[in-house]
Amino acid sequence: MNTADLRLLIDHNIGRGVALALCDAGYDAVFAGDVDPHLSDTAILAWAVSEGRLIITQDNDFGALVYRSGKPHSGVLLLRMPDATRQERTTTLLWLLDHYAAAISGHFSVFQNDQLRIRSSR
Repeated sequence: MNTADLRLLIDHNIGRGVALALCDAGYDAVFAGDVDPHLSDTAILAWAVSEGRLIITQDNDFGALVYRSGKPHSGVLLLRMPDATRQERTTTLLWLLDHYAAAISGHFSVFQNDQLRIRSSR
């Protein structure tokens, strides 16, 4: 999978700067805050599904939406990097997307402690 094949929706808590860096790297990335800074997680999830976008977030609530509520998704990448700088998030995401884009697309994935777990959502 190349950068043109993967569409991304960047959650508020990841930041516009990261979204812009992903765009600069050739990804189709949109920042949720550019549409509505108060967009709910449910609305973000529905938007991502309607456009076939992988959500990149630091918000654990997406796990509840996908697993407990059974909401459909096009993939979620949950970054558990609470103290990371914008540059650290950007560097990590570029590396993850470069190496694992095909594997995480359509799946719920968690990156924590330098390890990536890719889970089935069904």
